[in-house]
Amino acid sequence: MKLIINNSSMVPIYEQLVEQIKGMLVQGELAADTPLPSVRGLSGELKISALTVKKAYDALEAEGLVKTVHGKGTYVVGINRNLMLEEQLREVEGMLENALQRGRFYGLEASEIRELFEILMQGYG
Repeated sequence: MKLIINNSSMVPIYEQLVEQIKGMLVQGELAADTPLPSVRGLSGELKISALTVKKAYDALEAEGLVKTVHGKGTYVVGINRNLMLEEQLREVEGMLENALQRGRFYGLEASEIRELFEILMQGYG
């Protein structure tokens, strides 16, 4: 499992792990019953605290995406990928709505916001 930690990001490391693992679930890279790396193994591989990995796994378990079997490990639970994707789309929509409201609050015109969005999108192909 390839996970990348951005130490200069303002996003906490455990949240980075959660989001990347969720992305792998949505993309179908992790199927039901797939074991996740052990907490110690992943923390050693990424050179981060085992508590950080545990916190990420706990967050995923709270969302019903993984199940931890004491003494055996943490496994992917069968998920409805379409439902998860829909939730993620709603989250992004909310963030974009917030950005639009803030831009309008600061006095930006719709054309300026649109232009800024297009400039930012160029960086994402």
